Amino acid sequence: QVQLVESGGGLVQAGGSLRLSCAASGRTFSRYAMVWFRQAPGKEREYVAGINWNGGSTYYANSVKGRFTISRDNAKNTVDLQMNVLKPEDTAVYYCAADRVGTGWRTLESDFIAWGQGTQVTVSS
Repeated sequence: QVQLVESGGGLVQAGGSLRLSCAASGRTFSRYAMVWFRQAPGKEREYVAGINWNGGSTYYANSVKGRFTISRDNAKNTVDLQMNVLKPEDTAVYYCAADRVGTGWRTLESDFIAWGQGTQVTVSS
């Protein structure tokens, strides 16, 4: 099955930007939906953004609409999350995950066949 590795997290001031990247090892990457989740201390893991198998459809949590953009490059087996106008409440560990059902809108953790190790995003005020 696919293996995922996230990168790009860090510390940024409120209003700044970060770009996260997730690299996949599997040869069937182009068949999977790819989703970004995040988990803040003391909170449940939540869906942030998803993209369908061919990149034609994207989905976002209401809290990040207009600020975050998910994209993928199937030729390179990568999915990115561009995060703009960051807020302190965006502070969390961000994870990418792969779903064999290629829609991109499924949100249950149990739907996903692979997870990355997570990358920390900290937004200071």
